[in-house]
Amino acid sequence: MKKKLDLPRLISLADASRSTGKMLSRGAFSELDSSASPTLHELTEALHFALGDGRIWLNDQRMVLMQSGILGRLRQEIIEAFGIEVAKGIFMRVGYMQGVRDAELVQRRFPRQDLTHSLAAGPRIHTLEGFVKVTTRQFQFDSQKGTYFGEFVWHDSSEAAEHISYHGLSTEPVCWMQAGYPTGYTSTLFGRPVIFREIECAGMGARQCLVVGQNAEEWGTDAPERAYLGLEWKRSQRHSPSKQPTGSPFGNEKGDDEGTADQIVGVSASFLKARFMVEKVADTEATVLLVGESGVGKEVFSQQLHRLSARADGPFVPINCAAIPENLVETELFGVEKGAYTGAVVSRPGYFERASGGTIFLDEIATLAYAAQGKLLRAIQERQIQRVGGGRTVPVDVRVIAACNVDLAEEVKAGRFRQDLYFRLCVFPINIPPLRERRDDLPFLVEHFLRLFRHRHRRTCCGLTRRAMDALLAYEFPGNIRELQNLIERGVIFAEPEGLIDVQHMFLGQEASPAFPQILSEDGRIRPRSSAAPDQTQPLDHAPITSADDVVEVERNLYAEAFRAAGGNISSAARQLGMSRAKLEYRLRKMGLLARTSPD
Repeated sequence: MKKKLDLPRLISLADASRSTGKMLSRGAFSELDSSASPTLHELTEALHFALGDGRIWLNDQRMVLMQSGILGRLRQEIIEAFGIEVAKGIFMRVGYMQGVRDAELVQRRFPRQDLTHSLAAGPRIHTLEGFVKVTTRQFQFDSQKGTYFGEFVWHDSSEAAEHISYHGLSTEPVCWMQAGYPTGYTSTLFGRPVIFREIECAGMGARQCLVVGQNAEEWGTDAPERAYLGLEWKRSQRHSPSKQPTGSPFGNEKGDDEGTADQIVGVSASFLKARFMVEKVADTEATVLLVGESGVGKEVFSQQLHRLSARADGPFVPINCAAIPENLVETELFGVEKGAYTGAVVSRPGYFERASGGTIFLDEIATLAYAAQGKLLRAIQERQIQRVGGGRTVPVDVRVIAACNVDLAEEVKAGRFRQDLYFRLCVFPINIPPLRERRDDLPFLVEHFLRLFRHRHRRTCCGLTRRAMDALLAYEFPGNIRELQNLIERGVIFAEPEGLIDVQHMFLGQEASPAFPQILSEDGRIRPRSSAAPDQTQPLDHAPITSADDVVEVERNLYAEAFRAAGGNISSAARQLGMSRAKLEYRLRKMGLLARTSPD
């Protein structure tokens, strides 16, 4: 008979994770002890009041104290200026970003905590920040299946109280910013879009607010939060619904795969600014210039602009100017007509004629030959083109959208681009942000590409490991959206059936991940990211450390050098050293490196 093992009756998820060496892929709030770390007391230790300096810090994030009534007045001003729907979207996005930042705080301050404990910390931080008292009823998740569900109760909602003070009881939930908070917090930690919605609201007369969170797709098509958070583009209101694409905001669908291949989603401020400008100019006839690095999705933005315009039923003709040989530019753009006076007419329309009644998209416009630029200027100004060979002019009704990945103003100064054409194109410039400035959008983009490539390649992987998501969040993405798309597609192909995509599934060849600092050489060997050997002839920066005083001196020199290299900016120096700003400021003052009145 086998001897019965004496096992502890209870073991924490963190202990189980550490003992097995694996991050648990499933979890539930019911499995946590009521005193599970990080506790509210541990979180309050991250709150620091720099008395006399006018600064409050929550770990490395600067905070401010503001009366709830002032926030309520701001809310009322926005409602009166823009209406309820716009205000709802604004405050939901503000709450979303607050949740994202707090999720990042937990990841930095408690890096060894498993996902269950990190998710449980969200309601505690939300309570700590004074907006509402949160009680967790339940939450459960399964990373392998990509599912999440949670229920929470909000007591004494400040947002509901302020809404009632201005408008009385509402007929719908009013805690918009607070609903955005758990959406941003959970989506960031879980690595997939999770939308929270109020089911009961104190602003409607309920005793307390009840909020439910689940995967974005589980809410179905009737989910206005998707538009508020940038997962969908709003429909144009200037032309008939018959011109609107169905099923996807990008239209031209050919099944689930092709219909979503060119979709852009995002909630970051830089992305929302670009999206707002597209929506603002879409229903006009203005020429638009899209500016952005290679791979940011300029063509997709141009397609969306076309679909929101009154020309949505007309053709959309994209042209890569860099791909047209210089001697064929005019023929391709304006067409050809030979033998017009001999009776043997041979004519072929160019891209401008094919786009008549619709939109023409001129990508990499800066590569056009100087002579062709002059004819393009005439075509845009006079709305007519002259075919090559015959001399006949043809009227065209076309809207022009141009794009470039260089600074056209600098090209004009260098004499490579016509100034008059530049001003004709730059009627309404829109800057498309690079992906490194849109890190808050990564969970949404990753989920989108996962769904796309699982369908395309008939794969059944479930998602990304937490380590893989951390690597993506730290990566610089020189290839922008196009590179992210390639990484996810590669991961989908490499991952095991029903498994998770890890770092080594995505970062291969000469690519290097911040979380996986080795790369594969051409002969298949693993080597460090930088193969340059240190110069052994150079002297050491410091003498050998032999005493406690030496340690203090080395620490002092380290802080002083970082502070000097950052030009006296404490926040920048703290980031370089990998520590919080408040902690660095305290050390600098203690060591006499920063005067009490020194500015940041």
